[in-house]
Amino acid sequence: MKRLLVLFFALVLVVSLATAVSAGENARVFVTIADENGKLAVAQEELVVHDADGDGSITVNDAMIVAHDEFYDGGTDAGYETATSEYGISMNKLWGTENGGSYGYYVNGAAAWSLADAISDGDFVDAFVYTDLTAWSDMYCSFDPRFVTTDTAELTLIGAGYDENWNPVAAPVVGAEITLNGAKTGIFTDEAGKATVTVDLSAGRTVISAVSDTQILVPPVAIAEGAGTAPQTGDLSVVIAAAAVLSLGAAALVKKHSDE
Repeated sequence: MKRLLVLFFALVLVVSLATAVSAGENARVFVTIADENGKLAVAQEELVVHDADGDGSITVNDAMIVAHDEFYDGGTDAGYETATSEYGISMNKLWGTENGGSYGYYVNGAAAWSLADAISDGDFVDAFVYTDLTAWSDMYCSFDPRFVTTDTAELTLIGAGYDENWNPVAAPVVGAEITLNGAKTGIFTDEAGKATVTVDLSAGRTVISAVSDTQILVPPVAIAEGAGTAPQTGDLSVVIAAAAVLSLGAAALVKKHSDE
């Protein structure tokens, strides 16, 4: 009887862990939103996103709803709106701006196909309102890495674009000036899109971004925080490994009691 109880409780622990991972009830993601003036309204804020639209999955749309409810004055009702047609769900308003559907949204630096695209723990969801409503020349770009935990760090700024056949391409952003909490630094990205920045970690959370005199940049974001404080992205393999360890531990306990 003792052996059966040991096995039962060990297996309950393992199954509970696996269920918590697979249930997907929430996703911890990092959201950035740029407004109609090309200014950061939400700068890579960590949010726990739930199935806010009730479609049964955690999506880009859910991240936008949660972000507006959290940060926009008046919440989603005032600042965000979508419509559904035979082509799926589309964005009609972002951060209080209605401009005929000129918005962009990216997941982990890649253009999302739809607001219904699934997101998961550790994802970066970036959305913006186009400021150029004629040529749509606003260029989405992002930093690598997105978190800085040392006083001096090298960042690479990569911009998204399209080739002559409208295939997505990525290239370094050259000559962009780095900003810290909105202030220009006089530090510019080189031919490889790289720039070395120095931050005061003791000053708390610092928003690193970039601007350009020659092109319209959707403001990229990297966050500088003290060592060991940068959020860690989710990794299902780590949890699976932990479950495996617990499973082995359960087997060992059963063997131990079986030998007694």
